[in-house]
Amino acid sequence: MTKIDLITGFLGSGKTTFLKLYVNHLLKKGLKVGIIENDYGAVNVDMMLLSELADAGVEVETIVGACDYDCHKRRFKTKLIALGMQNFDRVIIEPSGIFDVDEFFDTLREEPLDRWYEIGSVIAIADALSDDTLSDTSSYILASQTANAGAVVFSKTQLADKDKINLKLAEINSALKNAKCNRVFDSGNVITKNWSDFSDEDFERILKCGYELNDFQKSDIAGGYSSVYFMNTDTNSEKAKAICKTLFSDRSLGNIFRVKGFLKENEKWLELNATEKQFLLKPIKNGQDIIIAIGERLNEEKIKEIFNNVLKN
Repeated sequence: MTKIDLITGFLGSGKTTFLKLYVNHLLKKGLKVGIIENDYGAVNVDMMLLSELADAGVEVETIVGACDYDCHKRRFKTKLIALGMQNFDRVIIEPSGIFDVDEFFDTLREEPLDRWYEIGSVIAIADALSDDTLSDTSSYILASQTANAGAVVFSKTQLADKDKINLKLAEINSALKNAKCNRVFDSGNVITKNWSDFSDEDFERILKCGYELNDFQKSDIAGGYSSVYFMNTDTNSEKAKAICKTLFSDRSLGNIFRVKGFLKENEKWLELNATEKQFLLKPIKNGQDIIIAIGERLNEEKIKEIFNNVLKN
């Protein structure tokens, strides 16, 4: 049977960055690896970030768009069937940051997947810098992502002090309590090591972490989340920074979790990845002229107005 891992975490937590590190470890071990990647929105930006893995021989499949639960489950199962016939050693699932983990377990119980796949590890990525007040829906998603995780791996810990990490722990435990889950995390059962310092032994620990099955109160996550995207903007780093600053500071636009995409400057592509706490631009081999804002209860018309005003100036 093919082992299958789930790497989950909220929007902007660093799942794709961790995925690349994790898969490179598997490739070093000589394993044949497949990936199913799902981006939230009509255009799959994260797929482009995995091009280096595809060049290294990793099979990368994608589920594009934020469709309803039944539609997403059908697409997910179709991709799993396609990969299940290719004899991979490991298949890695990186879903959208807005994802109910029960879908992963439910789908793998169905035929023929229950005969082809064995669940390996469920890995939850938690942003150490994120300490905002969560909506009820976002709190439920965080609980869903951590309740069954074999490992909770904190990201951005090189920028976070002990107090920040403790705040994130409290946020996770509060989300679990609100979902009526008895699981509790403390500093001894989460991984807070800086990813750049990870050794092969650290990755092996995560590879073998498995998962737990814990009860929690189900909640409906349909609706509320959306994305607004702009293509062929011909923007630059200065304008991108101005756009992000406005989007994250103006609460009338909705609760924006993440802004991501690519822009071209001096004939070179840059990857944009921004949250309220962090604005990052870094070189990337290939890109597409697109910027996407993802969040909750978004005022699409007003967001488009801001984009257009900044781009004109």
